[in-house]
Amino acid sequence: MYWLIVFPCLIHSVISGDPESRTVHLNQGIVRGYKDLREDIFAFYGIPYATAPKGPDRYKAPLSPPIWSEPFDAVEENIICPQASTWKLLAKEVDMRENCLIANIFVPNTNEINLPVVVYVHGGAYIMGWGNAFTYKKLVNSKKVIVVTFNYRLGAHGFLCLGTKDVPGNAGMKDQVALLRWVKANIAQFGGDPDEVTIAGYSAGSSSVDLLMISKMAQGLFKRVIPESGANTASFSVQRNPIENAKEFAKMLNFNDVDDFYALENFYKTVSYDELAAPDLMSRTDSTFVFSPCVERDVGEEIFLDDDPVDILKSGNYKKVPMLYGFAQMEGLFRLPLFELWKDQMKEKFSVFLPADLHFRDDSEKDEVAKEIRNFYFGNNLEKDKTVLAYIDYFTDTIFAYPTLRSVKLHVQNGHNDIYLYEYSFVSDDNPVIPYTNNIRGADHCAQTFAILDGHWAGNGTVSEESLTAHYKQMKASLREIWLNFITTGKPLNADSKLTWPPVESDWTPHMSINKILELRGSLLKERTQFWEGIYNKYYRPPIAPSPPPQQKTEL
Repeated sequence: MYWLIVFPCLIHSVISGDPESRTVHLNQGIVRGYKDLREDIFAFYGIPYATAPKGPDRYKAPLSPPIWSEPFDAVEENIICPQASTWKLLAKEVDMRENCLIANIFVPNTNEINLPVVVYVHGGAYIMGWGNAFTYKKLVNSKKVIVVTFNYRLGAHGFLCLGTKDVPGNAGMKDQVALLRWVKANIAQFGGDPDEVTIAGYSAGSSSVDLLMISKMAQGLFKRVIPESGANTASFSVQRNPIENAKEFAKMLNFNDVDDFYALENFYKTVSYDELAAPDLMSRTDSTFVFSPCVERDVGEEIFLDDDPVDILKSGNYKKVPMLYGFAQMEGLFRLPLFELWKDQMKEKFSVFLPADLHFRDDSEKDEVAKEIRNFYFGNNLEKDKTVLAYIDYFTDTIFAYPTLRSVKLHVQNGHNDIYLYEYSFVSDDNPVIPYTNNIRGADHCAQTFAILDGHWAGNGTVSEESLTAHYKQMKASLREIWLNFITTGKPLNADSKLTWPPVESDWTPHMSINKILELRGSLLKERTQFWEGIYNKYYRPPIAPSPPPQQKTEL
């Protein structure tokens, strides 16, 4: 009777010969989760937190979740939203479905209640990925937190933005808000504290939590934020011109009547999910992936993003909560597979590699600025044995590092004084050597995330922690301690730590260098960041909301 006394909403049952289970009573109905086979936790997979609208309404905000009368067995681990087949890289069996809005809840095997909660938003450039692609069971096994992962709509399905009643934009972000509202309403039943929620995310998930922080729609749903390698001011984070993007993508799908607005809208409302997910958008040279959140036009519905993130940060008009904010030292390594192809294109016409959030009067000015940027990184020599590290630095800065440091400065200048900045540079001895270098290795895109999650991503699947080097195991333990400290206290270090880690100031100092040892350092990437500040102060291209649709012609 002990569980029924101290925790009325959670019934702990053990059935002889069957996996140990727990049942949770939600307003939707009873949910049953099971003890994990490897960790001392209970896992609840595939719980619907909302309903994805269908048919011509597929781009609208999510609907209420379903209810059920019989206990719901929360065991479906691999439900994913419609997306391209890049998921096959993870070597997992998946169940791709239109109604894909599910949450996974991981609860420690403890009698404690009111545990802090961390909600992880998955990455994938806003066009791929799913909540259970990677897991955080080791973090949960600390007995200190509950972890929630989930799916949200992707690509055009989640981020087509036409500014109409049927296609208002930001469906995928509204899914994320719906999930946070669901957590607020339900996590206490799992033993979590709805007032102690931290949102964290990697890559596009990092961009997402950074945008959630400045969205009026999401205020009051979380207490802390951990963006890991992605910022709300990045070129890929917000569409510059969503109508033009919609036209461009429709042409990829062989629809060419793009200047007829209502024909374009009808095309998207009727095209199949398979076609929507087909084109490869990962290899674009302009540091975007076509679809991402947008500044919305007011169509009388709840709005997720009503202004340029840069302007919101400058206004200071958002709820400021503690942030653990940073990136890996060589984020640009994720573009290394394209080096052999792109190095020659860079020699031919570097201007095609400029980020999409820069704007120029004409091609002549664009080429002039491109030359300045190329010389800053590469000098006059673009031979591969001398430029691969510069190539990595360029994409580190344009996609991840500069946007993060730009956001940090805007935050601090406008009243946010509770941001802890870091650079993660740990590299295990079994990391691959960078081609054309003398035995140099680097911390790849989201390397800090892979140190937090279970096992290690090895390029063609996740390997177990038991097979990792001793140094990497130690690094994972240290980083998890930092993350757990922040999730539970809002500070990255224990109160009795011999180290200090003050909040960052507007000149990007101090920051914590995270490697085999922690070292508090001064200004992070100051020279490179100041260079990009000069470029963006002159040539920044703010995002625009969709224009009102043209008046529809009527038959006489």
